[in-house]
Amino acid sequence: MGYKYQIMEKIIGRRGEQTLLAQILTSGEPELVVVYGRRRVGKTFLIRNACERQLIFEFSGIHNAPLEHQLENFRIRLSKAAGLKLSAPDNWIEAFEMLTEYVKPLLKKQRKVIFFDEFPWINSARSGFMQAFENFWNMWASTQKNLVVVICGSAAAWMIQKVINNRGGLHNRVTRKIRLMPFTVSETELFLRERKINLDRYQILQIYMLMGGIPQYLKEVKPGQSAIQVIDKTAFTKDGALYDEFKNLFHSLFEYADDHIGVIKALAKKGIGLTRNGIIEACGLSSGGGITNLLEELTESGFITPYIPFGKIAKDSIFKLTDEFSHFHVKFMENRKFHGEGSWERFAAGTSWKSWSGNTFESICMKHSLQLKKAIGIENVHTEISMWRNKPQKGKQGAQIDLLIDRRDNCINVCEMKFTTGTFSISKGYAAELKSKLDTFKIETQTRKTLFQTMVTTYGVTDNEYKTGLVQKDMTMDALFIN
Repeated sequence: MGYKYQIMEKIIGRRGEQTLLAQILTSGEPELVVVYGRRRVGKTFLIRNACERQLIFEFSGIHNAPLEHQLENFRIRLSKAAGLKLSAPDNWIEAFEMLTEYVKPLLKKQRKVIFFDEFPWINSARSGFMQAFENFWNMWASTQKNLVVVICGSAAAWMIQKVINNRGGLHNRVTRKIRLMPFTVSETELFLRERKINLDRYQILQIYMLMGGIPQYLKEVKPGQSAIQVIDKTAFTKDGALYDEFKNLFHSLFEYADDHIGVIKALAKKGIGLTRNGIIEACGLSSGGGITNLLEELTESGFITPYIPFGKIAKDSIFKLTDEFSHFHVKFMENRKFHGEGSWERFAAGTSWKSWSGNTFESICMKHSLQLKKAIGIENVHTEISMWRNKPQKGKQGAQIDLLIDRRDNCINVCEMKFTTGTFSISKGYAAELKSKLDTFKIETQTRKTLFQTMVTTYGVTDNEYKTGLVQKDMTMDALFIN
């Protein structure tokens, strides 16, 4: 007897994760697997589907529920799994003893999986859950060669600090970890096609700029709808799936979410990003361990990304907002000027849309640097991804490059990214700006590497006298869709 889940949809993408889970299910060793990633990214779906035949027990924590509610929920789930009417345990030690008695005989025949979902939510204050789980793993589960225990949580930083880097009873006990990231644009295209949605890549990119690669959000896209219709319905109507998502998202992930939201808003207003000190100043925070933990929590949850500027070290990192939905919310949804049908069309006619779409396209390109490397033909060359800023000096102009692909073969692809509705044309003035930027970069960094001016645009760059001899590599948005 055990759990039976009907696979409603096949797993899209996630090839590395599926391979690793297949290895775990056949390793012949006791496995403690940690899966983490932001809310609605598809962690539960992946585990249920990849482990469907071996899954014998699943239990999920309830957000902000007291101990007695969590234990009653455990009783209900275990009763259903075992096909028995069980009494509620008095504490977690007793609960794990009940689970052990249920699982023991099932392990004699073949490998089985126990799945704890929303693990941080189970560990309510003074519940004793963590100590009981540590005891369960160390005293019994870790000796069972046919047992896989999967623990999963959306509070990514909590999972890392309290489980992966645990200094108590779970120290060095985790055997595998999976950080589940949002879909790439290619996986998004596959996901939509699987759902019989036929949109061209420009429309898919527009949807990605709102939803990112979050499967739960992408399920809101319906056949026959344009990107503008999808954005209108999900973000600007009161019954839209994303209308109130922002507040719910952060308060479900972080116990004290106001400072996290403050950092998100500060970065949304600063497209070029902020240093740690810049964030402290912009948000009125104090320096110290608190800000370090906050930035780690946002980074590990996938909302922000630190980039080390060219020629600098980690402490000089520039943090950028890389969660598409959060950026969209702050820019367009928070103080909604428009509501209902036609809202997004009106926004898209304004200047704020142009700056937002440009910044968001740049961010998407940076996150898809592996795909860009493949398009350039250097996927087997070791590279480092960075950005570069040169503050204006007296009598001199400043310069910035948002994406550098620094190659071990003594070349650097200097990338310029433009999101346009048609082919991009390089003017005389823009060509001079690009040349000046390359010259300034060479002088200021004193690099001896060969610089390749690289353009990443939606529909390519028009062939004219200013492109010839300047642009060494011209890629369209199709480069982002490479598997």
